[in-house]
Amino acid sequence: TQPFTMMTSLLKKRLMAEPALWAWFLLTATFALHAADRQAPVKVMSFNIRYGAANDGENSWKHRDYLVLETVQNARPDLIGYQEVLKFQAEFLQKNLKGYGFHGVGRDDGQEKGEYVPLMWRQERFELLDSGHFWLSETPEIPGSVSWDSSLTRMLSWVLLKETSPSGREFIFANTHFDHRGTQARLESAKLIRKRANTIMDQYPVILTGDFNTTEEGDPYAALCKKTQPQGTPLIDAYRVIHPAPMDDEASFSRWVGHRAGKRIDWILHSNDFVTLHANINYTQERGRYPSDHYPVEATLRLK
Repeated sequence: TQPFTMMTSLLKKRLMAEPALWAWFLLTATFALHAADRQAPVKVMSFNIRYGAANDGENSWKHRDYLVLETVQNARPDLIGYQEVLKFQAEFLQKNLKGYGFHGVGRDDGQEKGEYVPLMWRQERFELLDSGHFWLSETPEIPGSVSWDSSLTRMLSWVLLKETSPSGREFIFANTHFDHRGTQARLESAKLIRKRANTIMDQYPVILTGDFNTTEEGDPYAALCKKTQPQGTPLIDAYRVIHPAPMDDEASFSRWVGHRAGKRIDWILHSNDFVTLHANINYTQERGRYPSDHYPVEATLRLK
């Protein structure tokens, strides 16, 4: 230990004799401690994969399942919220995406009937602590319930995850799909989610993914992301943080042909506990074939 003791003593003397070097040493040590305390970034994807029973001809599920899988594998998200997933598609994703946990049920009966809005998470990074669902209706706890002018049953699925890193931070990850016809249903669904989010955001950070079937100019977006109504803390649109100026080519609905003109209807929202590092629309295609009639949207977030 003697050489080490001598080296340490010499370093102390030099640091005290040279103030500039001492300042640099303190700055470097402070930065190292701060960097070690920072949470690792979390990559999030929201992906409407188009329900597999649709008669889509050459775009039918059997002709593009591999491309959906490759799109996810290449993006390597830590968290994924899917929409329009039927039971056999859920089984395909679980079988082929190794290392991910899965949570989801059919919206029509709370078991296997109808479309899922399932979530997947990288198990090496997150531990599942709790999970659940509620329906976008006036009776949210009743499976299959429909309200307002909704044309179909709609729901939200959620999980409570814990970081497996030493920090052990916990957060809620939720996923949903708003009705494509009911104007009132979309607004009331947004209000319901905002109200429920506000009851838990004091305790847990929140990430919400979904196909909201409306643009950011609409009332449902305001209900989720604006400070006006309802009361409470608004959610933050990750894409708009990175791309603050709306453009005319931000459509997230590809229509199978690479359509980009228009507005986003697929969003990744989060509570103020996260900072957005990156956000984009994923335009993956193979020789003109697209994995879905929606583009997946992505965001990289970090817990503050």
